[in-house]
Amino acid sequence: MIYIITQFLNGLFSAALLFLIAGGLTLVFGVMRIVNIAHGSFYMLGVYVAYTVIARTDSLLLGTIAAVLLVAAVGLAVERLFLRRFASRPLPQMMMTMGFALVFRDAAFMIWGGDPFTLPYPALLAGSVETRDIVFPAYRLFVMLVAAVVGLLLWVLNEHTLIGAKLRATVDDPEMAAATGINVALVSGGVFAAGAALAAFGGVMGGPILGGYAGMDLDLLPLAFVVVIIGGMGSLKGALVGSIAVGLIDNFGKALVPELSYFTLFAPMVIVLAIKPTGLYGRG
Repeated sequence: MIYIITQFLNGLFSAALLFLIAGGLTLVFGVMRIVNIAHGSFYMLGVYVAYTVIARTDSLLLGTIAAVLLVAAVGLAVERLFLRRFASRPLPQMMMTMGFALVFRDAAFMIWGGDPFTLPYPALLAGSVETRDIVFPAYRLFVMLVAAVVGLLLWVLNEHTLIGAKLRATVDDPEMAAATGINVALVSGGVFAAGAALAAFGGVMGGPILGGYAGMDLDLLPLAFVVVIIGGMGSLKGALVGSIAVGLIDNFGKALVPELSYFTLFAPMVIVLAIKPTGLYGRG
């Protein structure tokens, strides 16, 4: 029983990181209809930027702030200078993001080398929490709490603010939104930058455990896509439910039947798509 509870908590930790990644990915698709292949690269860049800043300042907080701001700026530049030229053309936009994913991967290898690394744990969260016979790392619990707070903030922003109203209007009918005075281009750029920042933040949160290395973007991207496909592209609620499902399934699959880990991960996605092609909470 202790083993099952521990694996369940590990699955929730994986779900927390996946939500931070997939949340931005599904937001970008919901507003811009872009299948962003470079999204995993923003996660990777966040880890590398944080690693560089922490090495010089010994401050995880400064590393986190620098990673989020710099990667958001990179995401905004990619959207404004390149993707906006192919507005309403999903295939060229997707291929453009694929090209950026390869460029970012090679650039990371050239700048930082190929040696793997890990970010330092915050001093206050370096230990473990013990409840009866269950011992679980405090930092993993912290990441789960942070992901829950981020999810709550995104929900409040989307459902109870003027920004959220403009965002929903842009998703539902961009032409009508533009006709009412909403700057659709500005909203799209802001969402893309926010998605990149969220991925970078996820990278920093996962850095002390998963570490960083050139090529990690393409290792994590399939998991993020499974999340958004199961939950429904463009749905934050779907990203949350999909993250929990994929995190638990992936963790228990690797722990119990490692030789079938890919089957246990992708089989639920196939089943969901067979029953509801738009995902659990997606709209046609």
